[in-house]
Amino acid sequence: MSRTLMRFTGVGGQGVLLAGEIFAAAKIKTGGHGLKTATYTSQVRGGPTVVDIQLDDEEIYYPYANEGDIGFMLSVAQVSYNSFKNGVKPGGTIVVDPNLVKPTDEDRKTWKIHEIPIITIAKEEVGNVITQSVVALAIANTMMDALDKKVLIDTMLSKVPAKVHEVNKKAYELGESYAKKAMA
Repeated sequence: MSRTLMRFTGVGGQGVLLAGEIFAAAKIKTGGHGLKTATYTSQVRGGPTVVDIQLDDEEIYYPYANEGDIGFMLSVAQVSYNSFKNGVKPGGTIVVDPNLVKPTDEDRKTWKIHEIPIITIAKEEVGNVITQSVVALAIANTMMDALDKKVLIDTMLSKVPAKVHEVNKKAYELGESYAKKAMA
């Protein structure tokens, strides 16, 4: 694998920072280099949040992804989607939660847009809305083929309490399943 650039956007409290942290840590575990750069407002919950994730086999010398180079974005908030979508290269993939983000017709001409109800999956199918970041993680990893699934899951489990391991594994499997359906 060469270089993978991803972007997660949402609002504070939706777990996009954790998802970026897990991706970077998992890449480092494989002997590669992983970096997450987060930008968010001083608002603890509800403010626009963006996390850029760089995964590379080579050393990463610059901490910020170049705007227009990002190949994948996942968004669960309209305000953040609007603010950060232009960093995705034309023809890149954008996954949105259709209950929270409404892409324009122009957006659909510019990017490959997949609609996956991330929050609903976490809340209704997993039974725990907090697992939305794991659902998102699985979707991104499946669509980007970024990292070995086992390494990513092991890294994710190392960052959450043991009592929620099973529910997080379920969230990952559901996210992966929805991503495969979207790409079919």
